[in-house]
Amino acid sequence: MRFRYNAPVVLTFTLISTAMQVLATVTGDTTTRLFAAAPATFEPASPIQYLGFVTHIFGHANWGHLFGNFMLILMLGPLLEERHGSWRLLQMILVTALLTGLLNALLFDSFLVGASGVVFMFILLGSLSNFREGEIPLTFVFVAVLFLGQEVVNILKLDNVSQFAHILGGLLGAGFGFLLARRAPAPPPAASEDAPPVS
Repeated sequence: MRFRYNAPVVLTFTLISTAMQVLATVTGDTTTRLFAAAPATFEPASPIQYLGFVTHIFGHANWGHLFGNFMLILMLGPLLEERHGSWRLLQMILVTALLTGLLNALLFDSFLVGASGVVFMFILLGSLSNFREGEIPLTFVFVAVLFLGQEVVNILKLDNVSQFAHILGGLLGAGFGFLLARRAPAPPPAASEDAPPVS
């Protein structure tokens, strides 16, 4: 028996985020600028600020925030990485990070930290794992209504949670799921009962 680095993208993502939280805890800085997407109104603008549009997914407000996100990422991520491949999953994570970070900066006057957008992208992407052309899985409908509907309702709450990042991440996950299903090769036709066995 030996350990296997079975989901390199998901595991590396988890290790980097955990290391950043250890660093933030040791230094007492839970809003490290390198790992936060700054609003457009934040001055002074710097290259580090632009890096934050992607790297904000590695930073978290506290350990509870980190555990909440990576509990789901570690459950869903390996299945998605096996299904779509490491490179493609990494691309989806980076696109989700960039769009949530950039649009948050343009639309809101607050910093964004955390991988919640990626979590919601994983949830909606995973709910489309058995999508076929011309069909919409009912599980996807229920997941979309439950998860995204809850975030729409939560927008009315005064808290430090970015429902916008959750909703955008979910929409991106749904978009990726539909797009990838269209590109996937059609499954082979079922063999007839009268057909001879194939060895």
